[in-house]
Amino acid sequence: MFCYQCEQTAGCSGCTGAAGVCGKNAKISNLQDELTGALIGLARASDGNQPGPAAHKAMIEGLFVTVTNVNFSEDALRDQIEAVHRQKAALIPQCSDCGSPCIRNDDYDMNLLWNADEDIRSLKSLILFGLRGMAAYAYHALALGYSDDTVNQFFYKGLFAVGEDWTMEQLLPVVMETGEVNLKCMELLDKANTCAYGTPAPTTVSLAVEPGPFIIISGHDLKDLERLLIQTEGKGLSIYTHSEMLPAHAYPQLKKYAHLKGNFGTAWQNQQKEFDGVPAPILFTTNCLMPPKKSYQDRVFTTEVVAYPQLTHIGEGKDFTPVIEKALELGGYAQTQQFTGINGGSQVTTGFGHGTILAAADQVISAVKSGDIRHFFLVGGCDGARPGRNYYTDFVKKTPSDSVVLTLACGKYRFNDLDLGAIGGLPRIMDMGQCNDAYGAVKVALALADAFECGVNDLPLTLVLSWFEQKAVCILLTLLSLGIKNIYLGPTLPAFISPNVLSYLVDNFQIRKTSSPEEDLARILG
Repeated sequence: MFCYQCEQTAGCSGCTGAAGVCGKNAKISNLQDELTGALIGLARASDGNQPGPAAHKAMIEGLFVTVTNVNFSEDALRDQIEAVHRQKAALIPQCSDCGSPCIRNDDYDMNLLWNADEDIRSLKSLILFGLRGMAAYAYHALALGYSDDTVNQFFYKGLFAVGEDWTMEQLLPVVMETGEVNLKCMELLDKANTCAYGTPAPTTVSLAVEPGPFIIISGHDLKDLERLLIQTEGKGLSIYTHSEMLPAHAYPQLKKYAHLKGNFGTAWQNQQKEFDGVPAPILFTTNCLMPPKKSYQDRVFTTEVVAYPQLTHIGEGKDFTPVIEKALELGGYAQTQQFTGINGGSQVTTGFGHGTILAAADQVISAVKSGDIRHFFLVGGCDGARPGRNYYTDFVKKTPSDSVVLTLACGKYRFNDLDLGAIGGLPRIMDMGQCNDAYGAVKVALALADAFECGVNDLPLTLVLSWFEQKAVCILLTLLSLGIKNIYLGPTLPAFISPNVLSYLVDNFQIRKTSSPEEDLARILG
């Protein structure tokens, strides 16, 4: 196998051999490559044809299942490959009777990509991994009935470029366009979430677990959480969110359920320790699944595109009865268990989406003009297990008292239980939501720039990002497509960025690798 799409990749260069650091074995990795090659074949077949909703669904699902920590099932991946081949055959039925081996619509051999010139491989990887991240956002929007033709068509265009023998000059515009289209995709998801569940409002969430049977739900899919809340209402069960599901507590149409109680645990990489011994089932709705230990494997359930051998999968019927029955069987804790965050806090606050922050725009602008707020930091992104991520905890702790820390995604678990006080009538740490909510951060930045009649790069705003998987890649590309500069990125730089491509990003966007909190803060604040 060869895989270098996530931050934890072996030796910061690539996972090879029998298994990857994420836990997928060589068979799974090669099947994911085979699926990606089939998707490129579908993209080729779309050239001159008009793929419909069924092809779009196969494209989006096929890309999403190859995101890190989503799918570890050989059967599920083979089914997905067959689904993609069916859609390709429907687009070009004449090819089945054609005796001319033009290979125009053949599946792509991913070895051609992995063995390409390093700069070509780097740019194509940026496109491919960006598309995988964008597909996750499109998938969630589609689950709520929202789709966009520009977004759908670009999946074909982007993958077509990956399969072509193009130069760096031809690929660079596609890299930037990936970021541009992802902004549209994130805006679509934002609309889908708020139309379905209302505008998030600041909400304090307990980290305690009450006595009695309960279910932990992880991932990002708000629709699955809603389904679970409906099916468990009145059954004497409590529901606790985990990791990226935490911001669900801020949505009015979800928080109205009294049995949505609190949040369990911290970020995804701690699950093998935190889930061990918990007397409750865990439902995974999207990515962030780690191979479960045998000690709690019988309590883990998957749904949607998530799959793992020997785990019970809840199919399209969305009947969560097996999860409910397991919760009632296990019974939960006999007494209240008070858990804490990484820094010892007993509660966290979420719900500072763009709707809330922009509603207080006058208050924020006044605080900036009066000097009460000197600087804004967006400290967000994916968390992970690699040493050095305590940088983000230390960075936030060391930010000056006249600064605001905006955050989103699971990287916030490094510091979201800290109490840094308030400034200008607002808390100094404001959680804007999931990684899926990155559009909100962009919208706030653009609104502030408009209010101060300047460019985003002229604002007293610094982005300090942690990356792990492919959604972080497409968000970075979106920021670059907007011309945002001086981004601090860590804890390591992506293995798929070649020296020449890195030089291009540094020269044109002044991207910096994080160093130490003290050095970076001194540079930022002058």
